[in-house]
Amino acid sequence: MQTARTANASVQQPVESPLIARVTTDPEEIHQALQLRFKVFAEDMGANVKSANEGIDKDHFDDFCHHLIVKDVINDQVVGYSRIITSDMLEQTGGFYSATEFDLSQVVKPNSTYMEIGRTCVDPDFRSGAVIGLLWSGIAQFMTANNLDYLMGCASISMADGGTKALAIIDHLREKHFTDESTRATPKIGLPKMQVNLNGKELMPPLLKAYLRIGAKICGEAFLDKDFNVADVLILLPKEDINQRYIRHFIKN
Repeated sequence: MQTARTANASVQQPVESPLIARVTTDPEEIHQALQLRFKVFAEDMGANVKSANEGIDKDHFDDFCHHLIVKDVINDQVVGYSRIITSDMLEQTGGFYSATEFDLSQVVKPNSTYMEIGRTCVDPDFRSGAVIGLLWSGIAQFMTANNLDYLMGCASISMADGGTKALAIIDHLREKHFTDESTRATPKIGLPKMQVNLNGKELMPPLLKAYLRIGAKICGEAFLDKDFNVADVLILLPKEDINQRYIRHFIKN
């Protein structure tokens, strides 16, 4: 299997912290991560996942990707996760996950390298900000160590209320955070058109808010993921635009 080089150093909190972030190949840690994904996406959000009978969230991309985890080392528990797929894995994976939802022809450039993140989640008991910060530090370190040009990935917005809040959030993103027209991804299934009178900025999910604060832009309209009952937007972030100051803020808190 052809894979990208991985960073040797772990990203970690100060000595007194029980949290550490790293890319893992340990089968038990990966299984814990897939269980965490099931807990967050299937149990908490009501997603219809193919491996539900096993109590995990797994698809064919997981056999080839890098698994970035945040682990509570005291309790030996995976509490944060992000899946990484890089440009050199595409023969094995059949493409980026986001290509199953979007036409990426205007986003992915032939002479650039990409790091796609996905299935990012945090255990409900660990949503103080530190875990998200460690995930972002791990992502930034991996990107630098492997000399990758762009970060991209799908960020999800819940449709549990029927989609009203998601539409309001997309309206706000359209006004403030979309990429230039030349770098847009067309969703294969779009959201229904509807006028809403909610403040999308105030409704922003924490992970999507973190993506924006770290410097990411949104590549156009959202994809309607019926299995996960979410609206997915595609984020894009050039390596040189990563807001390192924001990462350091998270780590300190």
